[in-house]
Amino acid sequence: MTDMPTAPEPFDAVDVIRAKRDGGRVPEDALRWMVDAFTRGYVADAQMSAFAMAVLLNGMERDEIRVMTDAMIASGERMRFAGLGKPTVDKHSTGGVGDKITLPLAPLVAAFGVAVPQLSGRGLGHTGGTLDKLESIPGWRAALSNDELTAQLRDVGAVICAAGSGLAPADKRLYALRDVTGTVEAIPLIASSIMSKKIAEGTDALVLDVKFGSGAFMKDFERASELARTMVELGTDSGVRTIALLTDMDTPLGLTIGNANEVRESVEVLAGGGPADVVELTVALAREMLALAGQPDADVAEALRDGRAMDAWRRMITAQGGDPDARLPEPAETHTVTAPSDGFVTRMAAFEFGVAAWRLGAGRARADDAVLHEAGIDLHVKPGDRVVAGQPLFTIGGPDDSRFGRALDTLEGAWGIGDAAPERSALVREYVRGDEPLAR
Repeated sequence: MTDMPTAPEPFDAVDVIRAKRDGGRVPEDALRWMVDAFTRGYVADAQMSAFAMAVLLNGMERDEIRVMTDAMIASGERMRFAGLGKPTVDKHSTGGVGDKITLPLAPLVAAFGVAVPQLSGRGLGHTGGTLDKLESIPGWRAALSNDELTAQLRDVGAVICAAGSGLAPADKRLYALRDVTGTVEAIPLIASSIMSKKIAEGTDALVLDVKFGSGAFMKDFERASELARTMVELGTDSGVRTIALLTDMDTPLGLTIGNANEVRESVEVLAGGGPADVVELTVALAREMLALAGQPDADVAEALRDGRAMDAWRRMITAQGGDPDARLPEPAETHTVTAPSDGFVTRMAAFEFGVAAWRLGAGRARADDAVLHEAGIDLHVKPGDRVVAGQPLFTIGGPDDSRFGRALDTLEGAWGIGDAAPERSALVREYVRGDEPLAR
């Protein structure tokens, strides 16, 4: 008995590559086939790499990006939360230095009866990972089954956990290629990567925190704005109510960069205190999330003051096996850098401070590296603050001082003291809704 012949493929990868290479539009059925065939292993890595480079150089039309995103969603499972009996809304940040906003934000929004399915990731390079921070809490676990996730959303309202491997597996394969072929920066592919996972996650609405500046993935405001508009369009076209905030990442957020120290700062915010910039961004994002969930008049600042958000935090941590009262790791060795003269702090460059924290062990260079939860940097001042000679500027810490030299080398020239305070820039530069940005 002979094997039955396999059906011929309806398209050829080379034709798809040529169409985009020559600046043309790839037909919908051909683009869907390309993603599916790549996921099946029929389209070779080299061919998909060539296609990604063509997209980087020539871009994609709005409808092409929608089709590609939909095809990546179709490559895996799609979660649904219709049976919860309450609206779901999520937030995604493009990553920054000291960006611990998810930690106070999820329980704050949940305190208003809204479900927040926050599927988060780990840090790589100079940007920290939400899961790494939370794993500073003894007993807390990131891995939840879909049933556990749904039950916690129903009972507690907030979940911060690792995304399952079943969500948009085509994106995982494509991202690995982009990372080694110089095509990570392609905005259509960035937008499709982020939004395929967020839409597959099944949330009703989504708020995006798109960062720009020194410590952001997108250094340039105009490119960050283009990415924000592209992602909002993708969400809108897919039936997910979506808004984006463009936020400044030239300076680290808050006063802590690391893991355990960022958890401490987040708890301070939930207790009604904390640094002004962390509170400002947490409140701004919460307001937009609650507005999308049908509560535009919710008093989120009051929920931080009256303890409702803290109660939700404690329930969320406990539900995932963590002890909200446990002592967090602290550095055994520290070194403090002081002001060499009187003046004003003129800058603290987010990228260099992020790299320094990574070199202290708070981050990882490879996905399988371990992180040191006690390692990191505590800032004592921010740009615009007046200081006197000898006043502490920042403190680096870790389990020992073996990593201090490289970290301090990284911070040479990353901060400054001058005669005049710098002009303060808005933390939230722009809101993007629909097809047009609406400044506030």
